[in-house]
Amino acid sequence: MSAITSEQVAHLANLAHIEMTDEELAAMAAELDVIVESVKSVSEAVSADIPATSHPIPLQNVFRQDVVGETLTAEEALSGAPDAEDGKFKVPAILDED
Repeated sequence: MSAITSEQVAHLANLAHIEMTDEELAAMAAELDVIVESVKSVSEAVSADIPATSHPIPLQNVFRQDVVGETLTAEEALSGAPDAEDGKFKVPAILDED
C-alpha cells in the first residue's frame, strides 16, 4: 500500500498553485513514497543507546589570540593599485548616477 496517493499530491499541488498532469502526479506520489519509506527505515534503526549526531567526526574550533600584526600604510596598500585618488582606490563606476 502506498503511503502517498496521487490524490494527496494533487491536493498539495492545488494548494501550491502548481499544475501537474496525471502522469506527473503518479510519479511524484511514487517518489514521495520512497522518501517516506526511507525515513521510516532510518527511524527504525534509531535506538536510545545510539547518540544523535550532526557530524560523524567531532569538531572543535581552533582559537588563537587576536593580535594585530604588521599592517600596510595607505601608501603601501595603494602602491600596487592601477588607479588611486585622494588616498583611496579608484574604480570604474558601476551605477549610472547623476
